[in-house]
Amino acid sequence: MTVRKRLIWLTVGFCLLFLTLCARLFQLQVLRAEELTARGVSQWTRSGIVAAQRGDITDRNGKLLVQSTTAYIVSANPQQVENPAGMARVLNEVLGLDEETVINRVSDKTKSSVILKRQVSREDVDALRDLREREEIQKTGALKGLSFDEDTKRWYPMGAHLSQVLGLTNVDSVGQSGLEQYYEDYLAGEPGKIVSEVDAKARTLADGERQYIPATPGNTLRLTIDREIQSFVERALRECIEVNEAASVQAIVMDVNTGAVLAMSMKPDYDPNDPPRDDAQALQSLMRITAISDAYEPGSTFKMLTAAAAIDSGVTNPQDAFYCSGRITVSGDTIRCWGNPHGAQTMAQALQNSCNPVFVELALRLGTDRMYRYLRAFGLGATTGIDLPGEAAGILIGANSVKDVDLARIGFGQSVAVTPLQMITAACAVVNGGRLMRPYIVQEVLDADGAVVERTQPHVVATPITAETSATMRTLLEAVVAEGGGKNAQVEGYRVGGKTGTAQVYKDGKIARDVHIGSFIGFAPADDPQIAVLVIVNEASVYVDYGGTTAAPFAAQILQETLQYLGVAPYETQTRAQVEVPETRGLTVAQAKALLQEAGLEAMVDGAQDVVLSQMPLPGATMQEGSIVMLYVTEGEPITAQDLVLVPDVLGQPIVEASRLLRARKLELLIEGSGLATRQTPAAGTYVEPGTQVTVSFDIP
Repeated sequence: MTVRKRLIWLTVGFCLLFLTLCARLFQLQVLRAEELTARGVSQWTRSGIVAAQRGDITDRNGKLLVQSTTAYIVSANPQQVENPAGMARVLNEVLGLDEETVINRVSDKTKSSVILKRQVSREDVDALRDLREREEIQKTGALKGLSFDEDTKRWYPMGAHLSQVLGLTNVDSVGQSGLEQYYEDYLAGEPGKIVSEVDAKARTLADGERQYIPATPGNTLRLTIDREIQSFVERALRECIEVNEAASVQAIVMDVNTGAVLAMSMKPDYDPNDPPRDDAQALQSLMRITAISDAYEPGSTFKMLTAAAAIDSGVTNPQDAFYCSGRITVSGDTIRCWGNPHGAQTMAQALQNSCNPVFVELALRLGTDRMYRYLRAFGLGATTGIDLPGEAAGILIGANSVKDVDLARIGFGQSVAVTPLQMITAACAVVNGGRLMRPYIVQEVLDADGAVVERTQPHVVATPITAETSATMRTLLEAVVAEGGGKNAQVEGYRVGGKTGTAQVYKDGKIARDVHIGSFIGFAPADDPQIAVLVIVNEASVYVDYGGTTAAPFAAQILQETLQYLGVAPYETQTRAQVEVPETRGLTVAQAKALLQEAGLEAMVDGAQDVVLSQMPLPGATMQEGSIVMLYVTEGEPITAQDLVLVPDVLGQPIVEASRLLRARKLELLIEGSGLATRQTPAAGTYVEPGTQVTVSFDIP
């Protein structure tokens, strides 16, 4: 090979080598720059995590329900431990740790640190520190190698109150149940970090650079829960489960008009400050929010939904006549009433009597398609959408699979299962004007500076019934408490409406004998509902375990304390003025309405003509301001005193005697208060139509 060729090959080789080096430099300095820089930084720096402060949880008034506090991690360095058995004995006495487990862990000399327990209180750590200073402990070396590092733990100042709803975190402060789990991303915050320069032996350089990236604290949850109302509920349920010797009890207090949950309690419960973590099965059972996760047959409380659907659809009205023989047969199956036959009764009275055959008939009148449209509009068969984990949808037989006997039983609250939350949400729709609200429990999410990050607005899901039907249902349900099975829910000074329920309990797929689920749903004030209360008593051991005896009295207790706390004025101070009914006969409808409005009364016209032929009550009668006067404008004989009955004087009489006197004249009693009669409308001596409702105020002398 000539010298020239050698030079050419040498030049080509150098060029290729140069190009290879350039390519390698491009790869390292451009393509892999970020990766290699990060690897380099990792070799001469060390990063430490700065934990974020977990957000607080407060009630709607800002009162603390959950907060993160300082706790400690108790660790040991096995390479420094001199007396494993002695350390185990001390930690067993102070922290309750298993001695054998401690000995095994601190005897592993291959490790330089083992965590023995997290979330240890300051009091326990101080006790260990004091022991470590004692001469006898130092001589034995029992606590040599033990160390304490700061940690955080959640503190629940109300103890067991609201425990299932608030939920738990694990030892790493990650939500495991309840609101702690559902709102984990909001509560957790963003961790920060500290980056420090280190030498070849990973020792921090005293004069090296340090970079501090602060943690972002978690958000605060402001709930709809009111801590005072929650306390009322907790106290009532403690008494309820004890008095009734019940297996469990549940209660929900809800704002009728918004769906906001003001209180929720389930017992048995647990103290989240000291949960039974050693018994995972027991803890899992106690953590469940049964008010939203467990479905039950509602029994007679369900009749308010059937009644509302039947009235709204026009298949019945409050004065519709029925007859109860004590049983009714559907498709060959006999369905019995809960007590003795009720005989002849109106639909309104059937609701007071909680008469099963009447509600069977109403369900059959509605038919499957129409009944199911109403039930789904009331939210049954679907979750409510509340912001809590583990909600169930209840059980509603598929419409295509429903037989007549199934529909019949659904009418009075059997063959259907609902969660307590579904039941009270639907009940609120019955009495709040017909609006099904989405229940919610978090009112606002606030950042560390108190600024609102998110705010929950009341949301109307559906309008199952009209406002007029809802008004009728309020009146009917008030009568249930005044004269029907809900008398034990009466609250002195307040008008209360509601419905009791007694349902079957199923065990191993069969109806259990002699055990029931008793419940009561109540709302107040009955004429302008603000709050609703549901109390459920499971498997009471008392002789009479109906909802009217096991649940209603405790619902009344919650209602009374809550109404007083909210500043709702007692009905006695709300009583409307008494006005005299003017003469409207012979006037046009427009003139009569104007005259009644001027007197503070309202008009309801019966007929299509334009001239008032008769009126009820007659001129000169006294009524409460805002009451309704019937104007009859149809052709025919005007109403005279011969068609009417005389209102008796019931003043000074107790409720039972007043009811007897009025029923003897075919008049209905509307009770306000308790004690002896102090006021009645219409007044004694007034002529009214048979069936007229006489409002009587009672007071304790």
